[in-house]
Amino acid sequence: MVELSPTQPAARRDLAARAASFAIAAYIRLVDATTRWRIVGREFADPLLEAPDGFILAFWHQRLLMSPLLRRETSKRVYMLISHHRDGEIIADAVKGFDIDFIRGSTADPRKKFKQKGGAPAIAQMIAALQAGAIVGVTPDGPRGPARKVQPGVIKLAQLSGAPILPVSYAVTRGRFLDSWDRFLLALPFSRGAFAAAEPLRVPVQADAGAAEAARRELEQRLDEAGARAEAALRRPPDGSVRA
Repeated sequence: MVELSPTQPAARRDLAARAASFAIAAYIRLVDATTRWRIVGREFADPLLEAPDGFILAFWHQRLLMSPLLRRETSKRVYMLISHHRDGEIIADAVKGFDIDFIRGSTADPRKKFKQKGGAPAIAQMIAALQAGAIVGVTPDGPRGPARKVQPGVIKLAQLSGAPILPVSYAVTRGRFLDSWDRFLLALPFSRGAFAAAEPLRVPVQADAGAAEAARRELEQRLDEAGARAEAALRRPPDGSVRA
């Protein structure tokens, strides 16, 4: 992701951040406009989209780039959980044009109270959004990893809210994996792409520590399954390899 030096003057950092946000948004739209997309796993997604209740949309941080495109699949209000890190602000500015709202916080530790300007903990804001029938998007291994390891916060959110977690992923036939902690997938223009959903996961309100850990591991498996389904839809190998 984009890194801005803290030694830069504030005005220069702000200008660089705005430029980065503009470039990311333009790039997402370019890839979208030049890619033939398909969606698989609608049997898992459509019942949640058609129900009045909210749900949690989970995807690996590696597959974050094109996730804003899923906004057009629903008339529900959509929130995305972003970090307080400056990268989070850049991402928020980049995708606000896709009609996505934001909650600032983290899924890393549900006991830590990440607060917004209004003072409400992020998890409380997410629960309120879910209870109002909205979708809350999270990257359960973000913002800094370990990669493809679900942090406990998303499981606690599902347990407290009663909302199901829908695991999703995407794949493309043309892309590059960046040299980052998550091997971030940079989708390239003029490609074929697929979004895929796996079976939703529900966490019982009364789940004890053992059941919560089992749910955490199960979510990892279902996220990987969503990725494999997306790759299979493009007849790509399940290791996520793409050609340049």
